[in-house]
Amino acid sequence: MNQSMFIVWRESVEALLVIGILQAWASQQSQGSRLVNYLWAGVVLGLMLSGLLAVLILFAGEAMSGSANEWFQAVLALVASLLMVQMVGWMHRHGRTLKHDLRRHADSHLARRGGWGLLLLAMLAVSREGSETVVFLYGAGARLSGPQLGLFAIGGVLGLVLSGLTIALLHGSRRFISWQRFFAISEAVLLMLGAALLVSGAERISGQLLALELPEVMYNLVGDALWDSSALLSDSHGLGGFLSGFAGYRATPSAMTLLVLAGYWLAVGGWLRQRATEKAPCLS
Repeated sequence: MNQSMFIVWRESVEALLVIGILQAWASQQSQGSRLVNYLWAGVVLGLMLSGLLAVLILFAGEAMSGSANEWFQAVLALVASLLMVQMVGWMHRHGRTLKHDLRRHADSHLARRGGWGLLLLAMLAVSREGSETVVFLYGAGARLSGPQLGLFAIGGVLGLVLSGLTIALLHGSRRFISWQRFFAISEAVLLMLGAALLVSGAERISGQLLALELPEVMYNLVGDALWDSSALLSDSHGLGGFLSGFAGYRATPSAMTLLVLAGYWLAVGGWLRQRATEKAPCLS
């Protein structure tokens, strides 16, 4: 539930932000009302494309069974993890100039294609956010069923509601939280969630490797737990369950799980150090 709520909240805030910028730009043009109609048509088409992707992913998952389905879900989890890191990088590069870039692209599209250009720009922007949301949600919720899946869906709805409240808060007052702080906090959580999805994908792959004929050392690397900290912090409920879903914590980690987590954070840490002197995103 927490994962789906955060994913939908974060992606919806970005989508609503883009739509708000484009709507403000369109309302300032000579044919404002006509352009706003094109804008919302693009938003609807973007949502439809995202929905089509969701249907295709679900159909592909249902069509596969056994080992093929496990590999498919593992790949989706790994792709979702990579996309989360990529999204954080994208915001670092473009966050400061997002409003300016969107307005410039809108001017360019309007000059070349009229209202259809704005429609295309809105469709691409919304479908990008929607497609990322679909992949993230599938990667995070592929193993869930029954009541857990219901809670996961409720979390997504709550995330959508929270996104609207967040946009209103960010636009209405800078005393509580600024755009800069919002993106800094959400990017940190995205990186942790990327680690959790990476561990989830790696564990699915590990499960498939255990079914193969491998050298004994590989079985030890993949299947044997190095320790059991369940008595101190279980990963099935409470704080441990939260950390499991958001950061990849495991009470009984294998050597492969530790290697995956260590490699991920070393890579992310090196990447963050390269950008330590860059100015944080600012949309004001």
